[in-house]
Amino acid sequence: MYSSDTEGQYEFIYTPPPFIGLDVLYVSKQVVIVNKPAGLLSVPGRGADRADCLLTRVQTEFPDAMTVHRLDLATSGIVMFGRGPKFQRELSMLFQAGKVEKRYIAVVDGLLINEQGEVNQPLIVDWPNRPKQKIDHETGRPSCTRYQLTDRDTQQNISRVLLEPVTGRSHQLRVHMEYLGHPILGDDLYGTERSRSLALRLMLHASKISFPLPEIGKVISIDCPANF
Repeated sequence: MYSSDTEGQYEFIYTPPPFIGLDVLYVSKQVVIVNKPAGLLSVPGRGADRADCLLTRVQTEFPDAMTVHRLDLATSGIVMFGRGPKFQRELSMLFQAGKVEKRYIAVVDGLLINEQGEVNQPLIVDWPNRPKQKIDHETGRPSCTRYQLTDRDTQQNISRVLLEPVTGRSHQLRVHMEYLGHPILGDDLYGTERSRSLALRLMLHASKISFPLPEIGKVISIDCPANF
């Protein structure tokens, strides 16, 4: 995870969860879909101490697995891998064409007033404070998130929301919820001291993915409920 020093710089401290086997959600000749635990890199980082990641763990059982997309280190949930270069390329093209639908579950600080809505705020890397992202209307890339309230807890003053990223920018959901004034609980990069203290992990989980299976065209929908 990340810790901040007195100058506001962020230090990356990697302590991946122990490997106790893959949580495989779907397998075909084209794709492998697994449930990534929070705190695990999607792909290897720089240095031998960051080699342990979801990709290398998946390749122990499926050596032909290749990266198609990623989740943030702190986010749990659905990740798909193409089986071999052909299907990696075809699945990547589905993402680029907007033919892959993804849904996330998050628990956020505060009580949302609107039951549903949309955030359109352009994002760019906050270079002096990387890996943080920031909203920038001059140089940011268009970014859109749809949200829907699913539950409110008035005693704890928190809300549970369903998030749909229309675009796929880095940290998009995290920054957009902070923009609304409802940062995701446990987020060590964004939000407030209160929101960071209310959970031991980032309360963000990739819970559903739908896409047409290459060569077949049949739409596959995979659900993976959050464990929080």
